[in-house]
This record gives sequence, C-alpha cells and structure tokens, in this order.
Amino acid sequence: MIMNALLLALREIRNNLLRAGLTTLGVVIGVAAVILMVTLGAGATQRVTADIGSLGNNLLILVPGQQRGPPTAVTPFDMATVDAVQREIPGLADVVPELAVQGVAVNGNRNHATQIDGTTNAYLRSRSWELSDGREFSPAEILGGKSVCMVGQTVRRELYGDQVLLGARLRINKATCEIVGFMAPKGESIFGQDMDDIILMPLKAVQRRLAGNTEVNVIRISVADEAGIPSAKEQITRLMRERRHILPGQVDDFDVQDLKEITQIITGVTVILTAFLSAVAAVSLLVGGIGIMNIMLVSVTERTREIGIRLAIGARERDVLLQFLIEAIVMSALGGVIGVLLGLGGSAAIAGALKLPFVFQPGIVVIAVGFAAVVGVAFGFFPARRAARLDPIEALRHE
Repeated sequence: MIMNALLLALREIRNNLLRAGLTTLGVVIGVAAVILMVTLGAGATQRVTADIGSLGNNLLILVPGQQRGPPTAVTPFDMATVDAVQREIPGLADVVPELAVQGVAVNGNRNHATQIDGTTNAYLRSRSWELSDGREFSPAEILGGKSVCMVGQTVRRELYGDQVLLGARLRINKATCEIVGFMAPKGESIFGQDMDDIILMPLKAVQRRLAGNTEVNVIRISVADEAGIPSAKEQITRLMRERRHILPGQVDDFDVQDLKEITQIITGVTVILTAFLSAVAAVSLLVGGIGIMNIMLVSVTERTREIGIRLAIGARERDVLLQFLIEAIVMSALGGVIGVLLGLGGSAAIAGALKLPFVFQPGIVVIAVGFAAVVGVAFGFFPARRAARLDPIEALRHE
C-alpha cells in the first residue's frame, strides 16, 4: 500500500514537474543555507584554533602596560625580570625575552620595511617554528650579541626572490647582519598579520645596534603542562606585582595574556554567530513548508473528482490520506536532498575561496534532511486530511 502511494506521488510530481520544483525551492534554500552556515562556522572555528595555536603551545605572553581597563604607565621589562620569572616560577618550558623594533631591510637596490625581533632560539621552540634552511644562533652569538639573523619567508622573497643566500650580508637601517637561517613559512595569522614578515636577531644585537637600550618589551612564557597554565599565570602575576612594587588595590602596570582564553573567546563568538545565522536560514524551511501546504491544497481542489472516484470504488479515507501525505513528504525530502548537495558544494567552494578548512558535519546533514521531512509531514497533513474527508458524492459532482 505504501509502495503504491509512493508510486502515485512520484507520478503526480513528474506530471507537474515545474510546480513541484518551485514548491520545494524554499526547502532547498533552507537546507542549503543551514548546512552552509554550520559548515563554514565549523571551518572558521578550526581556523581560529589553528591560527592561535601557531602562535605557541601553552603560551602566556607578559607585556608591560595594562591591555584592558584604564591606561597605565608603560615601564619596559629588562633581563633581570626574565631571569626572575625563569628562576622563581616552576613548571615552565621556556621563558623567551623579546624586543621588537621596526626597520628597513636592504639588499642592493631592494628594500623592505619589516619587524626585527631581538630574542633567543627559544622563540622558535615556543612557537613550534622550524627552519627551512640554515641554523639557529650559536650560544656565543647570543651571549656576545653578534650581528647575525634568521629571515622570514616574506622578507626573503621581497629581497632575494627564490635564491637561497645563506651567509649573505643584510643591511637593517644602519647596521648589517649575516643571514644564518631562513624560517619555514607560517602564513597569515587570524589577526591579519603576515607572520613571515619578520627578522630574528640575538637580543643583545638588537638592543645595542638598533634600539640603543637594554629593554625587553615582551616575555613569552611556555608552560610545560597545559593544566599548569592557571597556576603559572597566578604566580607570574604575584611575582610581577612584587618586583614592580604594586600595592594592594593598585592596578597592574603589566598584563599576562593567556592564548587559551583568547581562543575560547573568539571560538565562542564564532559559535554564537553561526547559531544565529543558521536559525535565520532555518526560517526558509518554514516558508518552504507553507509553500508545500499551499500547493497541496491546490492539488486537492484540482483532483477532487479523482479523489471521489477512488472513494466510490472502495478506497478508504486512510488510503487517500496516505497518498497525499506521502506526496508532501516526497517533495520535502527531495528538496532536502538537493539542499544537502547544494549546501555541501557551496560550502566547499566558499571555504576554498576564503581559505578556510572544509569541515564536513554529518550531524547537521542528518538534522537538516530530518527537519525537511518533518516539515513535509507537518504541512502536508492538513491538505491530506482534507482530501481524505471529502464526501464521495460531492466529489463526483465536482467539475
């Protein structure tokens, strides 16, 4: 019986293909839009997590000045602060001093404005950054502040093209340095910064030759165990308040930033926006359901005489009810399947254009198709019941 009703529904859809296609369009758009929003949202969330993870593993960033709340005086750190953190805070993998300055790198008639970071080899370890060519700084180069450098891929491309020129001399402002290594490409961060547009030099070399001071403006702190991040952050805050003589009740003149917290905040915003946009897109499913109900009501009116004949020759009310209900479900389910294909195809294309990972979400596909079928049942039931309750005599008189 169900198979016969299904065949009748498919025959009716085939006979009115254009009308059936336009009827299911709302369901197609709704399902495709929901899948598109959820898939792109999952890709954006994964991209955020990966990009922030590329900044470092289990990383705390200690900076002078308060980044949140009222502005405070910015008193730079020094190497004594770095040594104190390394000595007094247990459970740390690396404590990385950093002094960043802006400069112009020059090679022959080519020049490029970039960021020069004075630091140590631990900078690469804390950020899981490999070298594509060359070597790291030697202990003697770090201790003596020798003028050597490791160059990012953007600087390399701007100044040297595709040539590998280890040992070449590179001029930065009025100082020169020897290139000992090239860093592997990192790409663009979530904040839009080109992470490959950088040059690393020993901290003392930058302090003496470029900055003219002994300051440290960032301390990157890599915690050995992720579970120890909250404790390490609390201990660092307490140590810094003691060293900078901040009295109880006074505002900190430094900030300890936890990249995990930043990840959670951005991910939370992404999830909320995805849910909101998906809810808006789901409204199209309701509109599609209303369209199905309207067309089914028209179909009942057009086929009143057919229904009367079926009832007169022995068809039961539930047979007529099942026929029209299955017809509504088939149209809705077909719209759901087409919407899934369009949603996944559109998601893959847009994710590629936006350079987001394509994250297939089987759960949302099942939910979207299931919801489309429910829409067919819910909005197809009333027209089907109306058809089943027609009086055979009155139906046969209908022209």
